[in-house]
Amino acid sequence: MNQMKPDVFAEACPSRAVLAKIANKWSLLVIDALEDGPVRNGALMRRIEGISQKMLTATLRELEDLGLVSRRQLETVPPHVEYSLTPIGQSLRGAVCELDRWVENNLYALR
Repeated sequence: MNQMKPDVFAEACPSRAVLAKIANKWSLLVIDALEDGPVRNGALMRRIEGISQKMLTATLRELEDLGLVSRRQLETVPPHVEYSLTPIGQSLRGAVCELDRWVENNLYALR
C-alpha cells in the first residue's frame, strides 16, 4: 500500500480533514478543559460558557472518533459518563493550551 506523505498544504491529504476537526473553537476549548483529567459532561458545560449541549456532544464524539478523547460510562445510579484525554490527546493538549494562553496574553495587542 502506497501512503501519501502527510502534508497539510496538499488539498488531497487526509491531514486537512483532521486539522479542520481539531482547529475549530469548540475542539480547542474542550481539549483545554480536559486538561485536569476525567470530567463529566455537566462540568464541561459549566467550564465552556456558550457551548450548547448539542455542540458539546458532537465535539466530544468527533474527538473520540479521532482517538483524542476517551469516554467512560460509570455504572452508577443514575449513570454518569466521564471524558478524558487519551495519550495522543495529551500530546496535543500542550500545544492547544499554549495557543489558548497566548491568545489570552496577547488579546489587547491584536487588532
